[in-house]
Amino acid sequence: MRRLKSILLLFVTLPVLAQSEFKSTDQVPLDPNVKTGVLENGMTYYIRHNEEPKDRASFYMIQNVGALLENDDQNGLAHFLEHMAFNGTENFKGKGILNTLQNHGVAFGRNINAYTAFNQTVYNLSEVPTTHDGLVDTCLLVLHDWSNYLLLTDEEIDAERGVITEEWRTRRNASFRLRNQWFPVLFKGSKWAVRDVIGDTTVIRYHTPKTLRDFYHDWYRTDLQAIAIVGDINVELVEQKVKEIFSPIPAVKDAEERPTFKIPSHDETYFVVATDEEATQSNISVFILEENNDGKPKTYEDLKNHYIQSLYNSMSGMRIQELLQKGEPPFIMGSTNISGFVRGYDTYSIAATANPNNEARALEAIMTETERIKRYGFAESELERAKTNFLTELESHYKQKDKISNDSYAREYAEYYLTMTPAPGIDIEYEFAKQLLPTITAEEVSQKAKEWIKEENRTIVITGPTDAEHLTETEAKNIIAKVESMEIKPYVDAAGGASLIDKNLKGAEIVNTKKLDAFDAVEWTLANNVKVIFRHADYEKDAVSLMAYSDGGTSKVENDMVPSAGMAQTFVSAYGVGDFDAITLQKMLTGKKVEVSPTLSSLAEGFNGSSTPKDFETLLQLVYLYFEKPRFDEEAHNALMSRYIAYISNMAKNPQKIMQDSLTYILSDYNPRVRTMNLEYLAEVDFKEIESIYKDRIQDAGDFTFFIVGNIEQEVVKELVRKYLGSLTDNDREENWVDRGIRAPEGKTDKVIPIAFETPKANVNVTYVNDIEYNQENILAMKVLKGILDLRYTESVREDEGGTYGVRVGSGLSQYPVERAQVKIMFDCDPSRTEKLKSLIYQEINKIIEEGPTDVDFNKTVSNLLKDRQQSLEHNSFWMSSLYNYYYSGINLADPANYEGLLNEMTKQDIQKFAASFFEGADLIDVVFKPKE
Repeated sequence: MRRLKSILLLFVTLPVLAQSEFKSTDQVPLDPNVKTGVLENGMTYYIRHNEEPKDRASFYMIQNVGALLENDDQNGLAHFLEHMAFNGTENFKGKGILNTLQNHGVAFGRNINAYTAFNQTVYNLSEVPTTHDGLVDTCLLVLHDWSNYLLLTDEEIDAERGVITEEWRTRRNASFRLRNQWFPVLFKGSKWAVRDVIGDTTVIRYHTPKTLRDFYHDWYRTDLQAIAIVGDINVELVEQKVKEIFSPIPAVKDAEERPTFKIPSHDETYFVVATDEEATQSNISVFILEENNDGKPKTYEDLKNHYIQSLYNSMSGMRIQELLQKGEPPFIMGSTNISGFVRGYDTYSIAATANPNNEARALEAIMTETERIKRYGFAESELERAKTNFLTELESHYKQKDKISNDSYAREYAEYYLTMTPAPGIDIEYEFAKQLLPTITAEEVSQKAKEWIKEENRTIVITGPTDAEHLTETEAKNIIAKVESMEIKPYVDAAGGASLIDKNLKGAEIVNTKKLDAFDAVEWTLANNVKVIFRHADYEKDAVSLMAYSDGGTSKVENDMVPSAGMAQTFVSAYGVGDFDAITLQKMLTGKKVEVSPTLSSLAEGFNGSSTPKDFETLLQLVYLYFEKPRFDEEAHNALMSRYIAYISNMAKNPQKIMQDSLTYILSDYNPRVRTMNLEYLAEVDFKEIESIYKDRIQDAGDFTFFIVGNIEQEVVKELVRKYLGSLTDNDREENWVDRGIRAPEGKTDKVIPIAFETPKANVNVTYVNDIEYNQENILAMKVLKGILDLRYTESVREDEGGTYGVRVGSGLSQYPVERAQVKIMFDCDPSRTEKLKSLIYQEINKIIEEGPTDVDFNKTVSNLLKDRQQSLEHNSFWMSSLYNYYYSGINLADPANYEGLLNEMTKQDIQKFAASFFEGADLIDVVFKPKE
């Protein structure tokens, strides 16, 4: 399902237009920095130079073809065909595409991927190195083959049937099954009602290869295709190659016209209740469909309307947030807004997640807020905040336009090709917004509600658990009629406060300065013992990041307070800060791009925050208030708690939560401190305990280390750090975390646990845990081992056996409280094949121990790690994590000797030895969830 993208995501460099050039009836131009054209065979191309990341390029094949074009005997074959594009082409036999690109560090799944939707299929090769001779040509040849030269052999088609059947199995959750019940009502009388992309398993398993080939030759054709190449490339040279490589592809003669798919209008209100045994929440939605102009050229008037939609949604969202902060909220979550829905249609959506068996209250409440907007609209003060925040966000994107990724551009051009979504570039976008926004009035935005909220093309959709009490059609319609006729008072917009901090702060002097030459950073120690590490980094031009930590965390809390400690971080963030509740605080931060939140993990407490350079002082003010004047709002606490209780009440029916909770307990060997969220857990969360825990943990600033990285001058940071962090209280308290003895069970643990699955499947979990020294050599060896296992399981379990949609491998090393490593392996499959497929998991591990990895697998994995490392260096986040790791773990990740040096010296024999030392003697937890008999 396509959601209309925010216009805020359109970025490029263009000369600024004069005000007189923005005429409402003029078509919004395409970014002139992209080279575009149409070949004689009808294929469109977009080529753009960009250097994020540097020395990389992304290659997209955009097919204006999706599931709606299928005949009934092809139901699911648009998606099947997408899979086949990676299983043999004219120039890349078998797995040739994957093998060729993976040798250069381009990873399947993350860098090599595709998706199929109702109306389009889009392929991508992302983050491809452009420094390797011939690799750009190779990627162009891949796109060429995807256009018209898939082999589609009988053997490969048959081999892929199992993979797609297992993808069908994995995706068949409650949400998917519910959608398949209400889509036919919402889209009644249209082809949207009878397609779901993944398709019919009978067709998947038994269609003839000719049926798939017919779909391919009918619809994969040059007049329905576009390619987008964005990256560190020579645009003129690539354009020449595109013309040479793609022009010879023949156009289909007498091609069938590509149909569009309409949804019949209706005056009466449709109604549907969809239920499922595994559903955990009751959701009430009212959809009002409205045909849009997708596929037609867009004018500046269209762009203005998109801005109005964004402003409208921002203001309506703020009102719902405010409602949820007070008393006993009438629903768990709610929204009333306008958005793109499917190609050709927008929808005004009114939605609420109800408290258990209380759908009537939820529907009445969300309809009341919707009716309030329809009758009275928005206040000018609301609109001014929304416009200010809109422009602040756009300005930040404008300042950081050199960090717009290749893939962001390529996806933007894909949307432009498919629907003509405007793509003018950030300079025009920013200038247009600055000129337009002051002219938009509250009356103009408010009037839209009367246009959007209507009875025509309206559908009421209720989804939820099978055994819940659901509204009937009569009841739902009566509630809507009641709201439309009842007295409703206008919304009153309360003003925010004047300033965050009213008093003068004494601050503290910097008593020690230490240069960190290895990081081009500096360490300051203030008189109150606060330690601050700062590095100027301008990779992101409009960004400053903050992180802080102090040892202790929830490990300092006794067992009976674990639930309160576990929820403290979430709840404190919802209370607001200082004298301001969360809503007032949000209003006070209008026009500021800043956020900060306290963190409380098992072994540490601290803060995460970010801002623009101009809002850095506000960031430090918030940190000061979270230390010195935290807010504990019992009304907000009770409101949030009631929503959590409602949300969790039916979670026991969710197989995913049952499995996750079971694994959590088993892997901790049922340690009493390890708890999972349920009603009993929430019943033990206490407001006063949260206050006590927070005040105990977030105090004694002299025990905290702060890291600040961003595009801000050192002297500015120094003065603001002295003022705000220097004014924090130092209690002269020394403490550390406590080892609470949470460990995996020793030896081998085998469990088979029956679960009530609506769609029969098995879920296999294999976990190895072993003590291992925490050092950079072992950390990298584990990354390489994980990468190799990813490759092996993709080949053996997914491709050779067709046994699963994918095997997920997770790994990591922990340093505290004990040095320990863990490897987790998980997949879904047909229950009848569990033992056979699980045996392959162990076989691949044993093979690595006995024979070592293959040269191919080893080299692919190391190449990918080195490529990712090179890309990460050009981002502020790399330096933040490097500084943090240096202080917390004692390892300098910024030193090439600790990464590139170690990887380049590593051999496959090293991985063989590492695998043997880790797996042999490791604790093994083998858990399989199977359907109940």
